[in-house]
Amino acid sequence: MNNKLFITFLLIINLFGQLLAQKKESAVDHIDIKHYTLNININDKNDIIQGKALITALIKEPVSRVIFDLVGKKSSGKGMKVSKITSSGENIPFYLIGDKLELLLPITTKAMQEYTFEIDYKGIPADGLVISKSRNGDRTFFGDNWPNRAHQWFPCVDHPSDKATVTFNITAPEHYQVIANGTQIEETNLDGGRKFTQWVSDVELPTKVMVIGVAQFAVKRTGSYNNIPVSSWVYTDDRDAGFIEYRKAKDILKYFSENVGAYPFEKLANVQSKTRYGGMENASCIFYFENSVTGDETHEDLMAHEIAHQWFGNSVSEKDWEHIWLSEGFATYFTDLYFEEKYGVDAMNKRLLSERETAIGFSRKQKSSVVDTLYKDINSLLNPNSYQKGAWVLHMLRNKIGDKAFWKGIRAFYDKYKGGNADTEDFKRQMESASGMSLRDFFDTWLYNAGHPNLDGKWIYKNNAVSVTVANPDKMKFPLEIGLYDKNGKLVKLQSFNVYTDIQTLYIPNVPNFDGKVVLDPNVKL
Repeated sequence: MNNKLFITFLLIINLFGQLLAQKKESAVDHIDIKHYTLNININDKNDIIQGKALITALIKEPVSRVIFDLVGKKSSGKGMKVSKITSSGENIPFYLIGDKLELLLPITTKAMQEYTFEIDYKGIPADGLVISKSRNGDRTFFGDNWPNRAHQWFPCVDHPSDKATVTFNITAPEHYQVIANGTQIEETNLDGGRKFTQWVSDVELPTKVMVIGVAQFAVKRTGSYNNIPVSSWVYTDDRDAGFIEYRKAKDILKYFSENVGAYPFEKLANVQSKTRYGGMENASCIFYFENSVTGDETHEDLMAHEIAHQWFGNSVSEKDWEHIWLSEGFATYFTDLYFEEKYGVDAMNKRLLSERETAIGFSRKQKSSVVDTLYKDINSLLNPNSYQKGAWVLHMLRNKIGDKAFWKGIRAFYDKYKGGNADTEDFKRQMESASGMSLRDFFDTWLYNAGHPNLDGKWIYKNNAVSVTVANPDKMKFPLEIGLYDKNGKLVKLQSFNVYTDIQTLYIPNVPNFDGKVVLDPNVKL
């Protein structure tokens, strides 16, 4: 064997060994992405995208290699092929194996110094950038990155803990409009029936909500709130119904801005799209499933959920996936709060009762905690623990510490971590500070342990007193309200107890001539 070939062979074998030994290593460990400039060319002849990514990264510690996430070309023909990487005009050797792009730096980098890497690549996205047809038969291109699918179409650090600003430079056939994060800086028609569009986000984003949408859109500016422009982007064939469907966005924006904090992004665009989800909360440009456009405004709760994510999930992002309830549970409960404000407490309670049944039904099938560190697939975390039970945790917390402390804590939590990342313990500390209470038992019971109370209650009436015996076989600790109602459904007496043992008898004295019914948790608090 040729000596050079032999050395190259040893290098490749060594590289494979490193990749296998460090399979779980992420660029998060040694670099911090500061900015992406993504130059992407799309066409109507085929699904190949041509990309040039300029990635500015802060090197945290001296390293001789840098790893980005990028899906390489597969046997199916889909995936990306990298042709060249440079930095400061120097060629950088690289390997793209599986979904890891490793750059072999010519000299060991200096710690805490920024480098810009220019990566030329092209290919057919296997996922992440969905190239398809709308329900009307028109060709469309939509980023759909959650949870970590961005690296299917551009090199990145595909983890919510690494946020960066982004510039999208999109060249496409001129009959398309382009929506993306941030502010539109330029739209220019080019020779050959092409159009260049540039969008820039000066707010740091996680890659899960860093997207483009390319389609034949009808666009309407629907107003603004606090100088934040609100717009609707719908397929041209769905123009009339779409503009009706998304017109409540400004009212929802106003509610969350007034109650949580100033809106964190440059605009709020509501976009009809090909997302695989009901809605995808992409920062400043929310993508809704295309059949959400009906013209009868039946998706107000979906819009409230996705708009709430702009604060929780996008601005305050989870440090790691097991804390996803800080995104999905928050968006679910803040939708309930919006409904309480707009339609009254009965409307909120109706939603809470439905969410409670969903959470309990899931708990009966799968015993896992809300903060689930044992998950094997990120997508499996999109379950009722993260959504409905997460929402109920917030509702019970609100009832435990009171409205004033609850909102004080929510605002403080958002203010401290906006633009950054937080975990469940960060949230606990803010709520303890706001309430002046220790919440360790509460968080342990509802977030770090699995299950729910399995209550069985029996009651007797004797000597002008009601005795309620509650069976709590799992010995969970929680407050329980008991309501006594007369035969006409009028509340006679309401009393609260702390339940903490497996069998407990609770006494409600001074109830003369009681002939009605006993209701556990009448105000929907547990």
